[in-house]
Amino acid sequence: MLLIPAIDLKDGQCVRLRQGKMEDNTVFSDDPVAMAGRWVATGAKRLHIVDLDGAFAGKPKNAGVIHDIASAYPDIEIQLGGGIRDEETIVAYLDAGVSYVIIGTQAVKEPHFINEICVEFPKRIIVGLDAKDGRVAIDGWSKLSKHDVIDMAQRFEKDGVEAIIYTDISRDGMMQGVNIDATVKLAQAICIPVIASGGITTMKDVQALAAVEDEGVIGAITGRAIYEGTLDYAEAQAWLDAQ
Repeated sequence: MLLIPAIDLKDGQCVRLRQGKMEDNTVFSDDPVAMAGRWVATGAKRLHIVDLDGAFAGKPKNAGVIHDIASAYPDIEIQLGGGIRDEETIVAYLDAGVSYVIIGTQAVKEPHFINEICVEFPKRIIVGLDAKDGRVAIDGWSKLSKHDVIDMAQRFEKDGVEAIIYTDISRDGMMQGVNIDATVKLAQAICIPVIASGGITTMKDVQALAAVEDEGVIGAITGRAIYEGTLDYAEAQAWLDAQ
């Protein structure tokens, strides 16, 4: 299972939010390129980068920093989300060295867009579904839609997306543990891989997710836990490698 460090970008800095609230953020580094290097040095095989300003603006805002990270670590897979709403942006990021682009709000608001870009960019599109009580959230988690998360995931699977990132937004950044039951329920409902996100706090959470890898949970994104030290990234990645 992949353990994927999160690098969330706001005003060119590496931050973490609580429950997606821009006003409730903690700055962990003013050098995101060096922070990426820290995780690469401790065994990361993939990075999860989010342009938070872009997510709220609906267009890229930290593209320069993202280009710098991709250039500095060309051998590391990067999955990138935040403000990606058109083909032009996708092309620019893929050309810069990003491995996968993550579509969130746009996927829910304009589902046909996913079908189009999966044809145009096969095996490069991931959909991020952020949910609370089974309903999908949009616009930087500021609104809950009427869409059921499993129904949406099944639709995007048919469109040809590479994977689904599932975030339980009630737990994200709150250090309360991961929602295993909801993650497994989603993974069992589709055949494409699921990447878990939200609430990973300790080694126990990593081990619990690794135990359900056979259900289709191929990875987990971790943020605040590795920045605040409740989870030792190097130790967790070494444990996963040994499995």
